[in-house]
Amino acid sequence: MTKHADAPAVRKVFTNRHGGVSAEPFATFNLGDHVGDDPAAVARNRERLAETLQLDPQRLMFMEQIHSPNVIEVTADMIGQGPIEATDALLTTIPGIALVVLTADCVPVLLSDEQAGVIAAVHAGRMGARNGVIARTIARMEELGAIPAQIHALMGAAASGANYEVPDSMAADVESKLPGSRTTTAQGTSGLDIRAGLTRQLLSLGVRNIDADPRCTVEDQNFFSYRREGTTGRQAGVIWMPDND
Repeated sequence: MTKHADAPAVRKVFTNRHGGVSAEPFATFNLGDHVGDDPAAVARNRERLAETLQLDPQRLMFMEQIHSPNVIEVTADMIGQGPIEATDALLTTIPGIALVVLTADCVPVLLSDEQAGVIAAVHAGRMGARNGVIARTIARMEELGAIPAQIHALMGAAASGANYEVPDSMAADVESKLPGSRTTTAQGTSGLDIRAGLTRQLLSLGVRNIDADPRCTVEDQNFFSYRREGTTGRQAGVIWMPDND
């Protein structure tokens, strides 16, 4: 593979709810095929995503997200076979494969070690984050040659601690497994800030290069939000290494 000197080794993109063809309540750029939207509209939105990113639609790798700590490596034989079953994290070393995570309040996390040529996309919802999906993903990345000090982590828009109200017992439980995540909401009730907990966890794992979109999906109407809307669409986080052959 020949890389151009000015070509980025890894690209990371987050979508919002605008620019698609879906009708309410999925208006308009819904990329989730499991939420009750017209399958033809979802397919067109996914085609538009691939067109915009100049990617082969068959190389957009989606997950059957189940709020688990499961991590799966995407290999060449998986291309074009549909969503990867029962997982909440994908990683690969293959250029040209785009890993996709879908969210509507959960934290989408895109991870990359450009020097090692390893990337990952993670669906870090409350249960997955609590049960170690990020730690397991970092460990798998290390098995493929990544070094935590070289990993860049980018977190997308998600439910903020100010708006993510949960029962006190749930907040305590998550805090016991993901320290730094328990908080108080804008209403003074028990809440969770999953991005804060993940930031602390990433630092403890040796990842120092961490960025996050601070926007809250619950309060920002530009994003789908399950907590705000119930029946709604899903936005995407996409990460890939361009194939510059």
